[in-house]
Amino acid sequence: MLLPLFNPNAPACTPPPGLQRVLAFAQDNQRQFMKGVAYGLTMAAKDRQLDYRVAVADNSPSKMIEQVQAFGRSKLGAVVASPVDPPSLAPHLQRVIWSGAYVGAVVPPPATSLLNAPQYLTGKVLGDTAASYIRNRLGGRAKVVLLTHDSLQFLAPRFTAMRDALKDIPGVTIVADISPLTVNEEGGAAMMRTILLANPSVDVVLGADTVVLGALIALREAGKARPDQFLGGIDGEPEAIAEIKRGGPYKASISLASPVFGYAMGQHAADWLEGKTIPQAMDILPKSLTQDNIAAYEADLADPAAVWRDAARRASYLKMYGNICYDTREQYINFPWSSERKGLD
Repeated sequence: MLLPLFNPNAPACTPPPGLQRVLAFAQDNQRQFMKGVAYGLTMAAKDRQLDYRVAVADNSPSKMIEQVQAFGRSKLGAVVASPVDPPSLAPHLQRVIWSGAYVGAVVPPPATSLLNAPQYLTGKVLGDTAASYIRNRLGGRAKVVLLTHDSLQFLAPRFTAMRDALKDIPGVTIVADISPLTVNEEGGAAMMRTILLANPSVDVVLGADTVVLGALIALREAGKARPDQFLGGIDGEPEAIAEIKRGGPYKASISLASPVFGYAMGQHAADWLEGKTIPQAMDILPKSLTQDNIAAYEADLADPAAVWRDAARRASYLKMYGNICYDTREQYINFPWSSERKGLD
């Protein structure tokens, strides 16, 4: 389903009746990314005079269902969810939607306003950054390792995009295009040790931050880490950021700025409760973090309100689609939605 761009000047509608001015976050776990979402929501609730509540499910689907049911019984005006198990949570979120509340979802539906992470674009940003480095710093020649997650269908477009970014550089050879057995540092390190047996000289490693950090461990163990290598990952993991700041092989990490979109969802929740129109969906745009821009990026994460107030900065992080409000809540998104087409076939 294609949605038009969000029209902030669309007619307002009725404020939902009988609901508390409370913004609640049904949080799946305490990983750093979700802490960033919570931080943004907290800041927005404070700025818009909403009470804020959070319930952490600790990766338990049944616990999250109970928490969302409790939010509904309390007639809370706004719920943001990061589902542990989307299918089991969906009917309970639908009941909250029909109560008139704002429901924001971090990727899986249903939601009155759904957040999307554009996977092909995320991989393209990393692939293009690596391709530029190969052309400008490595003379157009590189042995490349792709540590993929192609078994996870929704992430596969990331790696399609990386391959597309590299395919037109004649001097690039992809010496390994493979998924580690486990998506963590240990899995990345184990796979890289195996790759080095056949290819002791590697110039570029791309994948998720956690597995690329593992690959860096293996390169260092083997004495094969070099300052001119390009290691790049996705997720903006703190260890990856630290490596980039330190200088050396790790050159870039692609981040989806969770405090910024958390703040935006909190603003949309407050607008909904005041009868204003809000986006049906929102892309969080990937940022390529390098030594040149990390300081500015970290300042934005610390003060998402400043990003929100600056239209140009906000547009560099977020792209919004469609319009919905209390009176049109039957148009809520109830299917996996993406703004992308390329890389999905």
